[in-house]
Amino acid sequence: MTLILSVISPEDFMLPCLSKQLLGIECFGCGFQRSLVLLFRGEFVAAFKMYPGIYPLLMLGVFIALNFFFKIKYAEKIKITLVVLSIVFIVTNYTLKLIN
Repeated sequence: MTLILSVISPEDFMLPCLSKQLLGIECFGCGFQRSLVLLFRGEFVAAFKMYPGIYPLLMLGVFIALNFFFKIKYAEKIKITLVVLSIVFIVTNYTLKLIN
């Protein structure tokens, strides 16, 4: 079993970015899959550097899941805040990638 896990890595199953392949330009989601892999490996700072929007998006996902099962006060305001925060992180990261 250990031999199989050392031969197969999560990177083998990642989807390619069609925007980057066809146009040569990264999309807003470029780095998300690699960031998730880094996150699962416990490399939290590297995951943030790879894709800064990972943490607001995960918080949004967890919040939506919790809100599905429990009634949370001010849920709509919290969701909107997390969505805006995610968009700001993603757009800022994308702009910085284009500039550099």
